Amino acid sequence: MTPGARLAAAIEVLADIGAKRRPAPDTLKDWGLSHRFAGSGDRAAIAGLVYDALRRRSSSAWLLGEDTPRAIALGMLQRERGLDLDAIDRLADGAGYAPPPLTEAERARLTAADLSGAPPHVLGDYPEWLDPYLASVFGDERAEEGAALASRAPLDLRANTLKASRDEAARSLADLGPEPTRWSPDGLRIRLKAEAKSPAVHAEFAYIKGLVEVQDEGSQLAALLAGAKAGEQVLDLCAGGGGKTLAMAAAMANKGQLFATDDDKRRLAPIHARLERAGVRNVQVRPPKSVGTELADLEGRMDLVLIDAPCTGIGAWRRNPDAKWRVRPGALEVRVKEQAEALERAAPLVKPGGRIAYVTCSVLDEENGAQVRGFVSRHPDFSVEKPADAAKALGERAYLFSRAALVSDEGLLMTPRRTDTDGFFVSILRRAA
Repeated sequence: MTPGARLAAAIEVLADIGAKRRPAPDTLKDWGLSHRFAGSGDRAAIAGLVYDALRRRSSSAWLLGEDTPRAIALGMLQRERGLDLDAIDRLADGAGYAPPPLTEAERARLTAADLSGAPPHVLGDYPEWLDPYLASVFGDERAEEGAALASRAPLDLRANTLKASRDEAARSLADLGPEPTRWSPDGLRIRLKAEAKSPAVHAEFAYIKGLVEVQDEGSQLAALLAGAKAGEQVLDLCAGGGGKTLAMAAAMANKGQLFATDDDKRRLAPIHARLERAGVRNVQVRPPKSVGTELADLEGRMDLVLIDAPCTGIGAWRRNPDAKWRVRPGALEVRVKEQAEALERAAPLVKPGGRIAYVTCSVLDEENGAQVRGFVSRHPDFSVEKPADAAKALGERAYLFSRAALVSDEGLLMTPRRTDTDGFFVSILRRAA
């Protein structure tokens, strides 16, 4: 397919997403099945255009003066891909299967590139209903924070120190050009150009042999800030596929006992193969056979309970730009309830002097600080550990990290704009001895 034909296909997919209100991955899959002439490179390029258009949906529509699939796609080429008018002209020239040529109105708007007067939710490319929530956290900087959340994420990996150092892992992935991450001592970053296809990391020797795991640097940091230590009794209460479980097992050097559970056994299913590949030996997986009773024997025994809480996922919008246009106020209400329930479930499991690490991939206070304040008010035997003390787990990086992150009385908030990671909130709640 020509570049112009790929653009036309992306516009077609965007129209289908809007008309049927379906998730982008499902729509792209159906498009591929009904257009089998498109090769894997074509499908990847079209998906990239679609996701980039979803990243800049609001600002692109404002730029072109209309909220249509074509306008969003054309605006994205300038807003996200940085193409000038001549380059856009060459893609939309009406030749073959390319989109029809630019109209005079489109040319004028793309030339002016005028976003003056646009409200914060347009400049930040996020749903309008979220504006007051983001304003309460970021104030006048919410548009910049939203724009950073709309950017494309790099590919981050964590070196599995049970099998290799970061330098050894980097050498085994030299063809991908990995760089050390800024904050995580075990992280590697592979930077991707806008039109680049994500590398097949899962086919790399380093991945197959368990030397690396795919994990955003922010997620790595959340696991590090939890402070799991060798010899401790640790529970990952919302383990899912096990990303943070594996990170904590490495931090514990396979010493001590780490329990992993989740209230959805489908999310927990991948953990077994990942533990084996990573060479982890100190993890006991507890499937949710009877939620609320499968952990009864752990009551009062845990040095650390990690809650990677269910949340709206706003902090991960860089990796899932489709999700931000589908999230609704009702989803926030559901997640807030689930988070409070997880905290209540964790409390009796913590031994005196032990701690809860409360983590979300959200930037909203309702899911972060408010949850911590509510929990402490209900459980006066718990107190919030000073964020600067929690950051000491990062060693020499702790001071600069604390200055980069947004620090509150309740914890640390990472964002793409501040820390160049996904958005993660971390709070350490310690039980009185």
